[in-house]
Amino acid sequence: MPPMSLFDLTGRKALVTGASRGIGRAIAEALAGAGADVTVTARTLPALDEVSGAITAMGRKAVPVALDVTDVARCRAVVEEAAEALSGLDILVNNAGIEQVCPSLEVEEALWDGILDTNLKGAFFVAQAAARRMKDKGGTIINLCSLTSEVGIPTAVPYGSSKTGLLGMTRALATEWAPLGIRVNAIAPGYFRTGMTEAFYANEEWQAGMLAKIPLKRFGNLDDLRGAAIFLASGASAYITGQCIAVDGGFLASV
Repeated sequence: MPPMSLFDLTGRKALVTGASRGIGRAIAEALAGAGADVTVTARTLPALDEVSGAITAMGRKAVPVALDVTDVARCRAVVEEAAEALSGLDILVNNAGIEQVCPSLEVEEALWDGILDTNLKGAFFVAQAAARRMKDKGGTIINLCSLTSEVGIPTAVPYGSSKTGLLGMTRALATEWAPLGIRVNAIAPGYFRTGMTEAFYANEEWQAGMLAKIPLKRFGNLDDLRGAAIFLASGASAYITGQCIAVDGGFLASV
């Protein structure tokens, strides 16, 4: 088999949550660029117009669907809708997530529940519904973890707890679902400037301090995540499951 054909996703059917912007949009477009048809979700349909248009412009099918992943029943329905619309489901990318910086002594129950329900509970039930569709012929699930899955970040305790839990979930599901032919892996992005992280980048002192900790001496850009997503979604990673790839410029290696 020619080496590059290992990365070909032609004919594959994907679902990407939280795909209207940032990392989710970049991954959805990367999968389409590699040949996949993609169902994209966000809380509202109009938010998906741009990513749907970009996927269609590549000659791939785009199916936009509204989804709030904190609604478990809706998660299950959307997975079924995606599988029916694309005549199958081979790839799931669990990207939907939220973050709110808050000192730990000021965290309220509503903030904790909102972050955990979105980032961890929602990811589990989307994955569960996808696995029920994939179990007869296999598939691959990619969860979006974080540097906070591995290290503690002040003022991000609910977020870090959710992402640490997501890493544990990735490993446990990889072990349990391997006999079904379902691979479960994760990507842990380092510091990327997106709408969700903009509050950090507004602080120039923070930027300078963080760049000093990154061996490659730059922040990530969304193109840096495309290859990792295609790799984990494709046959190139056929013998890899239960792993988390840090796309972080060397940050974790140097801690």
